Amino acid sequence: MPPSSSPLRTLAETTETLIIALAGGAAFTLLGFPAGLVSGSVLAVAAAALLRRPVRVPVALARVCYIVVGILLGAVVTPQTLKGFASWPASVGLLVVASLCMIVATTTYLRVVHNWDPLSALMGASPGSMAQVIALSSELGADLRAVAVVQTSRVLLLATGIPGGLALFGYAAPALPVARGTDPSSLTELAIVVAVSTATAFALWRLRFPGGLLFGAMAGSSVLHGTGLVQAVLPWWIGSASVVVLGAVIGSRFANTGFRPLLGYLGAALGSFAVSLFVATAFALVVAHFFAFPIANVAVAFAPGAQDTMMVLALALHLDPVFVGAHHVARFLVVTFTVAIAARRIVKDRAAGRSSQPQ
Repeated sequence: MPPSSSPLRTLAETTETLIIALAGGAAFTLLGFPAGLVSGSVLAVAAAALLRRPVRVPVALARVCYIVVGILLGAVVTPQTLKGFASWPASVGLLVVASLCMIVATTTYLRVVHNWDPLSALMGASPGSMAQVIALSSELGADLRAVAVVQTSRVLLLATGIPGGLALFGYAAPALPVARGTDPSSLTELAIVVAVSTATAFALWRLRFPGGLLFGAMAGSSVLHGTGLVQAVLPWWIGSASVVVLGAVIGSRFANTGFRPLLGYLGAALGSFAVSLFVATAFALVVAHFFAFPIANVAVAFAPGAQDTMMVLALALHLDPVFVGAHHVARFLVVTFTVAIAARRIVKDRAAGRSSQPQ
């Protein structure tokens, strides 16, 4: 193959992936499915990947879209929203407990029901933090394929199941305004928002903060909009296009996954998802009962999914991004340290057990 054909192939595969994502997102939206752009694009691209189509989304394009989504999430923040922080410590504390319970319950399930080794079970049980989990699995010798299938399946099920589940039980999210200034004609304000948000996004990204591009852009945009310094917002079609692209990113995680290995781990994926979802739902119901938070916000905040995916859902469902984001950041910190410490303890105990065995 001539070297010059590689960029053309990349362009062709990217174009095909985005067309598939757009078709899926448009179809789900026309059918009235909640968050149809996200759910439809995820399912369409995941199906194409399982059918061995060469789906791909360039990393640079995905990064741009994370920044755009972060800017849009920050644009709904108001000074009144920021005051809500004072009423969240209790729910954040319950989320921390819920995360630990999810790890213990799901690890036990994978160990007892599917006979996974302790390290692989722990990695598969981690609610979110997929990048860290995959890296640790590779470094410490867990069953990488099993962990990847379980983690990716959880993200797919959450991205497509949460919107439908909320609508089914009549918990549609209340519509939040995309921004106070609906006229995107102020180029000066838009330039300020984009410049500040991009700078904060890359600052968190360089610090290796999880979902740093999205959360950094959201932080910059939130400060500008929350303090009333700017009113301008990006056009809606830019946000919609970014959501479709990120849906394609999620679906493309099934690339190079055949049906046979997927079916082999499907029981573990579905079972572990059910266990973690049961624990998350129990705690979410407690929070919804004792606090006056909208159930849709609580459901996405407590969902055991990847931070970036849940924030994209928050945008698509018109949720409170500050509430959802604060909870997912708290969960990430707890999960990151807990899983890392527990994983290295398992490896240490395994090495000690091997050394104590008679030669």
